[in-house]
Amino acid sequence: MDYQRKKKLTFSTIGLIFLFSGVEYAVILPTIWRYLQTLEAAPYFLGLAMSAFSLSGLLSGPLFGYWSDRTRTTKKIILLCNLFEIIGNFMYFMGYSKWLLLSSRLLAGIGTGAGSSIFGFLTRSTTSEDRTTVFAAVMACRQAGLLVGPALNIFLRLCDFHIGPFIVNKYTAPGLFMFLLWILLQLAVVFMYWDLPPMERRISNPDEEENVPGPSEEEVEEEVMPLMTSQELVGSYGSVTTSSMCKGHRSAEPNDSPVESPVTLPTHELPTPFRISMTCQEFLREEVIVLLAAQFITLFNQTALETMVTPLTQKYFNFKELENSVMYCLGGVVVIVGFLLVHWLSRHFTERVVLAIGLTICNISCIWCLIFLTNPLGSFSWQLTEFIIGVFLQTLGLPFVAVAQVSLFSKVTSESTQGFSQGVRRSVGGLATILGPLWGGGLTENMYIMVGAMMALLILLTIMLAFSYKRLVEPTVEPTVEHVEHVESSQPSTSGLST
Repeated sequence: MDYQRKKKLTFSTIGLIFLFSGVEYAVILPTIWRYLQTLEAAPYFLGLAMSAFSLSGLLSGPLFGYWSDRTRTTKKIILLCNLFEIIGNFMYFMGYSKWLLLSSRLLAGIGTGAGSSIFGFLTRSTTSEDRTTVFAAVMACRQAGLLVGPALNIFLRLCDFHIGPFIVNKYTAPGLFMFLLWILLQLAVVFMYWDLPPMERRISNPDEEENVPGPSEEEVEEEVMPLMTSQELVGSYGSVTTSSMCKGHRSAEPNDSPVESPVTLPTHELPTPFRISMTCQEFLREEVIVLLAAQFITLFNQTALETMVTPLTQKYFNFKELENSVMYCLGGVVVIVGFLLVHWLSRHFTERVVLAIGLTICNISCIWCLIFLTNPLGSFSWQLTEFIIGVFLQTLGLPFVAVAQVSLFSKVTSESTQGFSQGVRRSVGGLATILGPLWGGGLTENMYIMVGAMMALLILLTIMLAFSYKRLVEPTVEPTVEHVEHVESSQPSTSGLST
């Protein structure tokens, strides 16, 4: 089988992984609250169950990412993670007690740790110019799952039969359904996924290419270098000098001057103490902290609102499983539209512009919720309209921030440790998805406090983005001295051409 066919099948399998993860979230979320009520669980157990899934993902992500960085393989990691998903969802289907259900979400969450390895693999397998589009497509697959999941719930709620000692009803059916889906995905990974070699990256200077002949393509590809080094060696980051292809479709942003980054040994070839020091310094850089803050705050707000939505609709609109499923399905449509907009905008604007747009929408959404959802007034139709607008704005802004910060994060962190870096980023997101449901679940009767804190976090992130805006770019790569000498020796003298 040729390389291109393997690549298409591998990327398709990755899409299926994210699609099924979205389906799992969407089929369980609308019913887990009433499922817990049938098991006589206290209201705070909803936050615990949702946070347990994120907690195990928070711990497993960096470990699986580090494993993939060391071995440069992801297939074994994905197969292992799928096993945790299979076992966890079967436990959810059994549902004998609230503690078994809590344990099932904790175990299934370990399976999400494969995401850090997958994002590291995608970073190594895509060019810098195409990465935002690829990440948007992969993340859109998960949102497609969030769209399909509620629609499946409409049919799963009709289940009412027994399989041996197990009861299959509208609460346990999602666990059985996901158990079967993850088994099918395991087969797809075995037969349709390959650990593709990393993409070689050319080092070029567009200004020189226009004036003097350069080395051949084979000579350039032999000089493959890592994308960045530690901040101690590099200094501060500035704007990236884009390639001629990228210049053709990205908007020009003045007031930025390119800063070149010298190249050293790949991280995995450095002594262990120095490698650890470089890794620690990498996560303390200003631009990395801003992106991690964006990851945390947006996911914290999103999960807090998601936790609040089900009790809120039950309180004000008397929504049940069907109505909640339709609501989440429509929300998925809005998110898919958002990803399509991001896909288009990424071809015309840089990631930091997309990030700023998304953050603006999130601020508007939070202000709306603070004004209208904390104490809904008026008739039923007016309250429902207020609720729909708030949810619409929240779901529309999410894709902008999510895709922009993931793509930027992959560019401002070292490619040689991309799996671990993505694991850290996802762990920060996991921490947010732990604290968010606990915050939202515990303050459903104190909406002003809950939404007010979310608004304060968004204001903080907006200030951070404003002060660090010029740093949120990809660093350039400066060829080594040996590479420059090799290029100069292969070129004719150009001293007589200067005027």
